[in-house]
Amino acid sequence: MNLKEKLMQKNGYVAMTLAKEFVSKDVGDRIDTVATFTERYNTARGTVQSAIKFLQEYKAISFESRGHLGTFITYIDYTKLLEVADIKSILGVMPLPYSKRYEGLATGIYKSSFAKKFPVNLAYMRGARNRLDSLEEGRYDFAVMSCLAAEHYIEKGEPIQIAVNFGTNSFVDNHVLAFNKNFGSEIKDGMRVGIDTSSLDHEIMTLKECAGKKVELVHLLYSQIISNLVNGTIDASISTIDEIRDKKLDVKYKVVSEDYGGKNTQAVLVIHKDREEMRNLILKFLNKEEIIKYQNSVVEEKIIPNY
Repeated sequence: MNLKEKLMQKNGYVAMTLAKEFVSKDVGDRIDTVATFTERYNTARGTVQSAIKFLQEYKAISFESRGHLGTFITYIDYTKLLEVADIKSILGVMPLPYSKRYEGLATGIYKSSFAKKFPVNLAYMRGARNRLDSLEEGRYDFAVMSCLAAEHYIEKGEPIQIAVNFGTNSFVDNHVLAFNKNFGSEIKDGMRVGIDTSSLDHEIMTLKECAGKKVELVHLLYSQIISNLVNGTIDASISTIDEIRDKKLDVKYKVVSEDYGGKNTQAVLVIHKDREEMRNLILKFLNKEEIIKYQNSVVEEKIIPNY
């Protein structure tokens, strides 16, 4: 009988549920009592005991009873626990790595102790809305976006929560309003302004900067913004200092990040609000300082990106 068939038995669902709970534990952690699990999962005591026995026989986890002190974990195989929990790997989605800062964030996630403990894979997708939809469809376990975008979607009632905030300048250095070199440093009536509506950050900041002005909004992909700005197809657009510096562009710009409390510069890792096992696992094992250290090393060109 294979694993899938075993999990279809009476105690299979409880074994899967316990595996999701135990995957956020570590050796030496104390577990709840059988009575507590019985009440939590509204099932019979014997079913919980059988599920725990199955996990031990599958060599996914081992315990030691210490009398009145409780029961403690003595061994964990996270790969096997994830298999039982039906989590084949931890899949994340983040923006296309067009800047050193994004390359550094991806490198940090891949090189982290978190990725050494668990099988982690990353996909890359343009637009926070696209990443959010894929997360909510269950295609990914977490998504990376700006804190500005995440809080906007949460306020709109999207079923997500922020699990980790990597801090100021972890998403971008600063957003700027960039101008073709033939123009000044203010939005004026009659200007053609580039906008990428698939990027919530870009849309929010563009509309704010253009408020009260009679401008023509030119819809472009973010990857097309700078080239169209330089060749004069558009006169102005939101961009980042990272991109201007990385590409050594001859454009005028002014910083706009201070208008958003820095939230547009903060990378956050969001998960579905119902994925408590993923939240617990990330909070326990993901070291954001370690990831940011790798990111800074890539930005400062001390190490080669690896993602």
